[in-house]
Amino acid sequence: MLFFASTLKLIAEIALLALLGQWILGLLAGARKDTNLFYQILQIVGKPFVVASRFITPKQIIDRHVPLVAFLLLLFIWIAATLMKIRICLEIGVELCK
Repeated sequence: MLFFASTLKLIAEIALLALLGQWILGLLAGARKDTNLFYQILQIVGKPFVVASRFITPKQIIDRHVPLVAFLLLLFIWIAATLMKIRICLEIGVELCK
């Protein structure tokens, strides 16, 4: 169970950082963000989570807001996985969690 919580937390962290980096780089690059190689790499990493968010959101939410929805969902998943990992570590002992 600890492995599951740690893996879920790691995947959420990677996706959160990719979406955050994509947003910051989009602000810095402006209109030419689509030609930026690093922006495209971050977009590839975050795309599965954005697509999954588009699938579960209603059609009234415009496509421009879907990455924010994905970010917030991943943030909630990360918080839940962190709390799960803390609970497991307290149950089995902190020494076994290292």
